[in-house]
Amino acid sequence: MKITKKEVGYVAHLARLDFSEDEKGKLTSQLNTILVYMDILNRIDTAGIQPVTHAISLDNVLRDDTEKKSIGAEIALASAPDGNMGFFGVPRVIE
Repeated sequence: MKITKKEVGYVAHLARLDFSEDEKGKLTSQLNTILVYMDILNRIDTAGIQPVTHAISLDNVLRDDTEKKSIGAEIALASAPDGNMGFFGVPRVIE
């Protein structure tokens, strides 16, 4: 066993958690299973494998940035409910 019920109780005490004896037993078993699996993973030879930050490769899916002609203020303000003097009119929020 990698971890004991006493160690689980001690860590639970430090974290201000209160577990019953059955819960401590279950947590001890689960943590031991995880730690045994980590030992198995640590035995794998990873000398020739490049480290990665994601499980799949991430590719940029954005289009190329191309310059386009602006529609202009007059056309943009044409459908605005309250557009005057070249600006969009909005309701007043400060009294």
